Amino acid sequence: MANRNLIMTLAKVVIAAAWADGKVTQEERNSLKDLLFRLPQIGLDKGMQITTREWQTLEMYMHSPIEPDEQQRLIEDLQIATQTFEDKKLIFEALNQIATADGDIGDAEKQTIGEIKTAINEVNTHVINQIGKVVGFAMQRRSKVASKSYNREHDLEDFIKNKVYYAASRRLRKESFSLNLSDQELRKLSLAGGLMAKVAHVDLDVTDEEFQMMVNALERHWGVERETAVFVAEVAVSEAIDHLDHHRTVREFGMMTEPKERVQFLGVLFAVADADGYVSYDEIEEIREIAKSMNVIHEDFIKSKLLIPKERRAN
Repeated sequence: MANRNLIMTLAKVVIAAAWADGKVTQEERNSLKDLLFRLPQIGLDKGMQITTREWQTLEMYMHSPIEPDEQQRLIEDLQIATQTFEDKKLIFEALNQIATADGDIGDAEKQTIGEIKTAINEVNTHVINQIGKVVGFAMQRRSKVASKSYNREHDLEDFIKNKVYYAASRRLRKESFSLNLSDQELRKLSLAGGLMAKVAHVDLDVTDEEFQMMVNALERHWGVERETAVFVAEVAVSEAIDHLDHHRTVREFGMMTEPKERVQFLGVLFAVADADGYVSYDEIEEIREIAKSMNVIHEDFIKSKLLIPKERRAN
């Protein structure tokens, strides 16, 4: 019977294999989710329900490419978790399914899947050797690689609560780039940028005018440098396309701001919506929901809306 640790570890490696060519198409992403959903039912007597937090962990691995050192760490985790012939069979079945997920497997994916299969084939599932593997292999090889490889699961709370901050932090780390901001300031700007991008993306297209308004708002209202404002806006827009969690983003922003700042922020959101010359009904309703979730009273929402001339808004 495959255990929970093997299922989760295998799921992460399957995602790493899908990322081997540097991209995961939407079709491949959907196939991945189908496969990951089915994995717990393979080799189990009673089945297993993946928890919400476990799904969030897997979504974090699907969020962005997995670098070679992190991929190697995941493969070694899977080697350690593989204890029986049935475990190996489950792993090979899953890898074969992901290899044909989008009907067009590239050379990079073929190579990665081959490397994973080779690594698993090397695992000796004999009980006595298994004990030695857990003690020796885990301490020797894993300590060498894991000590220097990035483990995104350490940032799971940020991925759940503030995806723009999570994405910004990853990009800063990867590019060895720094901003003239404290961590707390970056968290707040990320939430503000995410909500502005969410309003701008209501019509599924963020115009150049809306983007520039976001940058200007970050500069003017939070006093950041132009380069920082552009960086935050770029990350926020890219995350808005992947559908930010409305309630978590608003709640976190509300917790980091004072009532007066939240009221002023409504004016910023309407300015972003108006950047292309007209505030649509859907944009107004999006801002209304944000105001309600931040516990801004209706009268303040109306005052902010009326800052936009009547001829430039839907109602």
